[in-house]
Amino acid sequence: MSAAFLILDDNDVFAGTLARSLVRRGFRATVAHSGEEALAAARKEVFDFATIDLQLEQDSGLQWISPLREALPQARLLVLTGYASIATTVQAIKSGADNYLAKPANVDSILSALAHAGEGDAAGDAPAPAEDAAPLSLDRLEWEHIQRVLAEHQGNISSTARALNMHRRTLQRKLAKRPVAK
Repeated sequence: MSAAFLILDDNDVFAGTLARSLVRRGFRATVAHSGEEALAAARKEVFDFATIDLQLEQDSGLQWISPLREALPQARLLVLTGYASIATTVQAIKSGADNYLAKPANVDSILSALAHAGEGDAAGDAPAPAEDAAPLSLDRLEWEHIQRVLAEHQGNISSTARALNMHRRTLQRKLAKRPVAK
């Protein structure tokens, strides 16, 4: 019997393309466009793998990691996002995700991330970073710091701005200008 794959993504094009690619590789793929749909599917069928989009139309994929982990304790969960940050990565892993991957991602990178999910040395450390990893730019470091503080304040812009000693509107402008990954 082929492995079952659950795709939680509100982007019809991406989800459909990923599902077709997985089926061609021998997987059974189920697409859910909302957290509720994904949880309902997880209660009906046992899935071996699941991808969870971080930025869903109605809510955050982060809130669906724990319920999906509970419904699918044996599955490998991968968070996919076009809005990667250190804060959301940490939050996703603490919530029960096995790995985290920035979009754009193809089926090969997704399967690779799931295959290496949770790997590390005996001490439980994360896998070593890629050798060609470049240092982050100052803009990107600032963005990561803002995301971490924002997560600490449960997404509250006003309290995050106070903690960062900056005006709320300045913080909103900085959040609107997402820096490139490197």
